[in-house]
Amino acid sequence: MAETILIVDDEPGIIQSLRGILTDEGFEVVAAGGGLKALEIIKETIPDIVLLDIWMPDIDGIETLKRIRELYPGLQVIMISGHGTVETAVKATKLGAYDFIEKPLSLEKVLLSINNALDYNRLEAELDIFRERERQRYQITGHSRAITDLKEQIKIVAPTDAWVLIVGENGTGKELVAHSVHRFSKRSNKPFVEVNCAAIPEDLIESELFGHEKGAFTGATTMKRGKFDQANNGMLFLDEIGDMSLKAQSKVLRILQEQRFERVGGSRTIEVDVRVIAATNKNLEEEIERGTFREDLYFRLNVIPIRVPPLRERVEDIVELANEFLDEFSLDAKTEQKLLGSDAFDLLRKYSWPGNVRELKNLIERLAIMCPQKMISVEEIPPPYSSLRPDERKIESFLSFETLREARETFEKSFIARKLQQFEGNISKTAEAIGVERSNLHKKIKAYGL
Repeated sequence: MAETILIVDDEPGIIQSLRGILTDEGFEVVAAGGGLKALEIIKETIPDIVLLDIWMPDIDGIETLKRIRELYPGLQVIMISGHGTVETAVKATKLGAYDFIEKPLSLEKVLLSINNALDYNRLEAELDIFRERERQRYQITGHSRAITDLKEQIKIVAPTDAWVLIVGENGTGKELVAHSVHRFSKRSNKPFVEVNCAAIPEDLIESELFGHEKGAFTGATTMKRGKFDQANNGMLFLDEIGDMSLKAQSKVLRILQEQRFERVGGSRTIEVDVRVIAATNKNLEEEIERGTFREDLYFRLNVIPIRVPPLRERVEDIVELANEFLDEFSLDAKTEQKLLGSDAFDLLRKYSWPGNVRELKNLIERLAIMCPQKMISVEEIPPPYSSLRPDERKIESFLSFETLREARETFEKSFIARKLQQFEGNISKTAEAIGVERSNLHKKIKAYGL
């Protein structure tokens, strides 16, 4: 579909000249002789680009630009003028004009500016899609009471600058909670820096968190900013804080209290403003009693505790979570989305889920890859999620159908698909093995979409 260019100019000759060139280039062209008419056209058609003159009889180009930016902030406007000054160009740019071109117009420059503006629009659209995917990626899924309460906690805590300690079992989604706190906070447009405390060797903790100067130690060929430096004015997420060594804990505590540090090998004090979110799957009070976690660090971090419920406490969310994972997998793999039968969902609700949401996601991905049919039935659910023997699972699966015809067709489709796989797609060998005519088998393959 051709992009639409709106030309706004009180000189018919300019409009005629630009219309001819832009039409030849494949654009749809509309025109207006003044600013008020242009605003009417924009309301009706929403063009992709506006070419806007400065001097016009009703309202001038600067006032028109102001109104366009107020009503349609994403619409790119290229200013054109025969009476342009540096001051006017600067003013237009500050008001949001994409470009400023002086008359007499260079058609090559006009086309270049239009194409650049269109490329900018495409990049913005791609960024919007990326932002939406990122937002959905860190969306907390579910409407159970436990998850509803969790979301409410996040919305209350996030706008403050209070530090948060997120606790929960492995796989419950502690990272999602941290990202949600950041997204709803006043620092949402500032950095979100993650640190896996369990993965940093003790001898590198200072360099990783505080950074180092060039030549601070062997191999330090350049200056490196640490995690605290990177998170300045934003948020620092200390994941698996319970696995940090006591030596590292003492160093982290100092900077948390002072919000200032020196890079390794440096003497300059660097001050930062960082909001800290920590997460752990351990009971830190028990770790304090064992002597493996500092009590003063615990009280510094534990300003607002948030507990993430395990999946067994929110089994009513399993359907929504599983469907989301199936949708996500089909999108990534560019395949038709598969579905879970109601009997399969009933089975999944009865399982204890020691690995929580992460375990559920892994299972759903496995089923989406390994099950040949679109509908994933109870017989496809492997142990330990199902206690049924293979023959029982098959019987249970077919008993879920309402009619004999549905059960027979489902069995026949599955049977033929597996036999075709066994004989590597050879129709003649498959027909001979299952005792049907080749032509009959070919018809069934076509009918079942195999």
